[in-house]
Amino acid sequence: MTTSVSIIGGSGYGGGELLRLLLAHPNVDVQQVTSRSHLGEYVYQVHPNLRKQTQLKFVDPAQIEPVDALFLAQPHGQAQHNIEQYAALAGKIVDLSADFRLRDPALYEKWYGEKHAAPDWLGRFVYGLPELHRAELATADYVSGVGCNATASNLALLPLVKADLIEPSAPVIVEIKVGSSESGAEGNVGSHHAERASVIRTFSAFGHRHTAEVIQEMGLGRVSLTMTAVDLVRGVLATVHAQAKPGAANKDLWKAYRAAASENPFVRVVKESRGVYRVPEPKVLAGSNYADLGFEFDESSGHVVSICAIDNLMKGAAGSAVQCMNLMLGLDETAGLEFMGLHPI
Repeated sequence: MTTSVSIIGGSGYGGGELLRLLLAHPNVDVQQVTSRSHLGEYVYQVHPNLRKQTQLKFVDPAQIEPVDALFLAQPHGQAQHNIEQYAALAGKIVDLSADFRLRDPALYEKWYGEKHAAPDWLGRFVYGLPELHRAELATADYVSGVGCNATASNLALLPLVKADLIEPSAPVIVEIKVGSSESGAEGNVGSHHAERASVIRTFSAFGHRHTAEVIQEMGLGRVSLTMTAVDLVRGVLATVHAQAKPGAANKDLWKAYRAAASENPFVRVVKESRGVYRVPEPKVLAGSNYADLGFEFDESSGHVVSICAIDNLMKGAAGSAVQCMNLMLGLDETAGLEFMGLHPI
């Protein structure tokens, strides 16, 4: 039995990744894809990698018909104004935007600078990172997207937090390097090739909105994210600096990271003693839903460095969204997500 799905907002990078995954998914039938700016065009005219894969054309959002599951891939701030309408169209909804990631309306206003248009809906959404909420996702009807930078940060911290290895009173500093696709398909002045190529540019020293997701999901009070753009299209590399609790040993970290990889099908530990790819690196994850974790630990000082690499459009967006859909529908969690990345690229 196949599940009928449609996508609201399919012309962006996230929408394109969703289409790529869902068109090849063994249990899914894509019904409609919307885009006001590309109304009537074939989806492959916007997403050329989908040539000869589909004859779907973009339709107006007003033309969306009822389906089993609806994906919302709109710019941040739009879904919350139409959530009642969308809920009438589908029993299952996955929203890739930031609209329903934070459970507290006051926190949303603090980090996004405006009141939430549908605060009563915040508590109805499950945060869409399976590594944190697998059990809740299995019974969820509404799932929020995940911030790509928050995903890399949360997964880097997950083994340490779950094993209770971090000193709670110490600050957690996360340095995040990001590719240009984070800017979205519309882009901005800073995303033009002449301005974006050959750069290592810090654009948010602290106060990035995704910090709120890390605080919420990891339960840590003193967290700071620093964002740096690098000359890469796809990819996020999060490097976390934290203080381990007194008495923590290297063997404790190995146990924690191996447990995270064992419990989660898309988490891998990368900590090699030789070779080019000794630590996690986004380059080898392009197009895949994997998250590679690594760590270094100075037992004498208790300083932990935890590293997570992901593809921001996959594990940081569309890949996690499809993984959540699989769990919501009782399917194999890995269905449609088996692509293992390319090397070299």
